[in-house]
Amino acid sequence: MKRTMGLKPAGELKRAGVLFALAALAFSPAPLRAELKPVEVKPIALPSGSSVTFHDVIWGEPGPEGLTVRFRFLDPDLPARVNEDGVIDALDDAQFLCEEFALERIASTGPQPNQVIVSISDRPVEFGIPDPEATQIFEAFSFDGDTCSWDMF
Repeated sequence: MKRTMGLKPAGELKRAGVLFALAALAFSPAPLRAELKPVEVKPIALPSGSSVTFHDVIWGEPGPEGLTVRFRFLDPDLPARVNEDGVIDALDDAQFLCEEFALERIASTGPQPNQVIVSISDRPVEFGIPDPEATQIFEAFSFDGDTCSWDMF
């Protein structure tokens, strides 16, 4: 096969593209997210009687305590849980989500988080972008590999 001007045959280009893609994956931050166990998207019943669905997990954004993993959940009825003082008491629900959902999905190998943050929102919210229309709660927990201990913000 005749090569001109440094061009490679299509087969060599395809192999080079696959090798480039594999190299890009090897050096990207994506493996940090891949260390989390798969998550099923189905309603999760909470101690309060409410239910949430898993939205996403954010791994790799540092928190105030160092390496932090954030488990985010959705509850469209969250605004209805506001009491007469304008507060949503969801600590028991967040503790439940940390211990019964998050802990079993954090891989036991690799860097371990110092903190787990559980958030519940009434709608999907882009991480780090304020959304004044959204109702959200956040609870932080120290993580020792086996338990979630509440950290008051």
